[in-house]
This record gives sequence, structure tokens and C-alpha cells, in this order.
Amino acid sequence: MRKCLAVAFVTLALAAGAFAGETQLEKATNVLNEVMATPDKGIPKDLLERAVCVGIVPSEIKGAFVVGGTYGRGVLVCRRHGNGLWGAPSMFTLGGGSFGFQIGAKATDVVFIVMNAAGARKLVQDSVKIGAEISAAGGPVGRSAEGATDAQLHAEILSYSRTRGLFAGASLEGAVVKQDKDDNKNLYGRQVSARQILIDGDVAAPPAAERLDRALANYSPRGGRSFASL
Repeated sequence: MRKCLAVAFVTLALAAGAFAGETQLEKATNVLNEVMATPDKGIPKDLLERAVCVGIVPSEIKGAFVVGGTYGRGVLVCRRHGNGLWGAPSMFTLGGGSFGFQIGAKATDVVFIVMNAAGARKLVQDSVKIGAEISAAGGPVGRSAEGATDAQLHAEILSYSRTRGLFAGASLEGAVVKQDKDDNKNLYGRQVSARQILIDGDVAAPPAAERLDRALANYSPRGGRSFASL
């Protein structure tokens, strides 16, 4: 069974790498702009203003080959020190396995917002399992979070997915976030940790991230909460 799962993930990883042309940062920026272009169906502005970080996984590949699984490469950006300007991005992978007998595959964009310093600190670990080590819920959609449930308001992560143009709250429970150290090294030209980038704010954003930072600043110029408050 482990061998089947490994084969499925390798297949999914190769499929994810087949989306050539745009960089992950460019793809992430486009996903964010497209999602927020329709305020009535996007992330509520008041929730985005509370968020300390935003994660985007463009075209996460989902499939099932007797053993089901997901694989995606994402970008995580935090406000500097939790409540400053949007900072440098850190790259990560999102994966998870499920057992089933479905056949087929589909591409899904995943977006999640990190609601507090505790959630951000957990995400900079080498690996963290959503739902087990960090609390998460599918996020509400619309201009405001007026109708948000108690679970949504107290989650460390609120997550969304977009498939075939439909954007909605979606559970990431069971998925595993891992730091992509190789992608970070390629982006910054040196070995740098996710903590240095996202929590310590010791790393300057590269020119390639300017467009994503401008988009985030456009939708949420200020907000968050100081990491020092934890």
C-alpha cells in the first residue's frame, strides 16, 4: 500500500510540474486577483484584515489511482512581524493521502488565511498536519464575515478552494504542509528558513514577489496582529 501511495504522489508531482510558463509567484498572484475580483464571492474583507499570513496553492493537483492523493506547490506570505507591510514569500508543498477507488483527476486552486501568530509559528515548522497540529476550518465567503460560525472564528487557518471557477470554503483537514527548502534556496540564492522569512522578517522580498505583495496590499493594506503578542 505504501508503494502505491508513493507512486501516486510521484505521478501527481510530475503532473504539477507540467504547468510550465508562469512561476509559482505569478500563478499565486493571478489566483488572488481572480478570487478577489468578485467581492461578493471572495474572502471577507474583515477576515483578511485580521489575517497575519496568506497561503496560495495554484492548481493543486488532485487525483485517485486506487489510492487517492493531492500534491501542490504553494506560496506563503506574512505581514512583517504580524502587523506590518506584506513581506517576503516562503515556498511550501501541500500534500495528503486518502484511500478510495475513484478514478480521475482535477486541478484546484487552494487559498488559506492564517488568523493568528500561533498558526503562523506552526506553519514554519518543517512539517505540520492540518487539523491535527493546527486548527482549521473552511472559510466563509462574501463581503463580510457576519455569518461566520464559531468554529470559523476560532480556527487558526481558514481555507478555500476554487474548481472550475467556483470559490468556496473547503476543509484541508489531513493535508500536510511542508517547507520547500529547495524552492526557497532557488528563490533567494541561499539557504534560508521559513522562520527567517516569515516570522523574524530578516529576509528582503525578491523582485519576483513585488507583484504579489502589491496585490495583497491592495486588498488588505493593514491589519493582522503582532507576532510578539504571543
